[in-house]
Amino acid sequence: MSRSRDPDRRQLLAGTAVATLAAACSRGTPGEPEAAAAVVLPPEEPTTVRIASVKTAVEGRLLPTLIERFERSGPYRVRLSTGERVYDLARNGQSDLVISHYGHRDAEAFVLDGLGEWPRTVFSNQMALLGPPSDPARVRGLDDVGEAFRRIAESRSPFVVNDIDGVRYLTEILWNAAGRPDRAGWFVDAGTAKDTAIDRAASLGGYTLWGLTPFLRVQEQRRLALEPHVLADPLLQRMLVSIIVKPGGARRSNTAGAMAFQDYLLAPATQAAIRTIHYPGRHAVSWVPAGRHNRTAILPKA
Repeated sequence: MSRSRDPDRRQLLAGTAVATLAAACSRGTPGEPEAAAAVVLPPEEPTTVRIASVKTAVEGRLLPTLIERFERSGPYRVRLSTGERVYDLARNGQSDLVISHYGHRDAEAFVLDGLGEWPRTVFSNQMALLGPPSDPARVRGLDDVGEAFRRIAESRSPFVVNDIDGVRYLTEILWNAAGRPDRAGWFVDAGTAKDTAIDRAASLGGYTLWGLTPFLRVQEQRRLALEPHVLADPLLQRMLVSIIVKPGGARRSNTAGAMAFQDYLLAPATQAAIRTIHYPGRHAVSWVPAGRHNRTAILPKA
């Protein structure tokens, strides 16, 4: 596969080797302590790429599908871990590449602490405006979530705030887009989040916002009187990124393998394939490729 690389990517592995050699050869002058330098150790399993991903990309079937295709196309095998504490795994030297939402609470600190390369946008997951099957606000199928929110307010249908990262912010955007309607009597802001918020919305016959993937997971466990009504508005997309873990100390990162998988994710053929992978049970809803949001110089050409 042909690739276009800028100097920092092209010299990543070479730079690692130089740093290792410098650490081994650095000595202080006679009578002085030796200069402290970090020793970068090679990966224990050079043909294995350890990926730590948030649940969304795994439960939505996207990452397992892409990993299977990646393993068929080259020498690497992937070991996949999933959960919400993906950056703990990376800090402890247990992953080579992290995939998380761009707004993950630990992503910024991980990169600013010098432990990870610059985040590369790879794809977006789907948030949904959920509501009762009866749909009293008549929002089903709209492609404008701002208009849907206006109708909910106008009909005085209950709207339950899902108080999690990013979703409250999106709710405030929609409230402003709807003309800042009076919140009395329909806008339910009780600090509930995730499962608790959608349980409350279902019990009230109301609406709420949540990721499509976790909603489908809960629906498999217990049927709720809620359906995804609005999905098509681009405002409901939530960007995910890949971050290559830098080697050092306990982090015996497989940098070459991590870069190979990231290049695979960003390849035009893979980005096109992402559009064909659907959410479980939702064949009308597919993932959205996001590679084009990166700096052009780092994108593979084919």
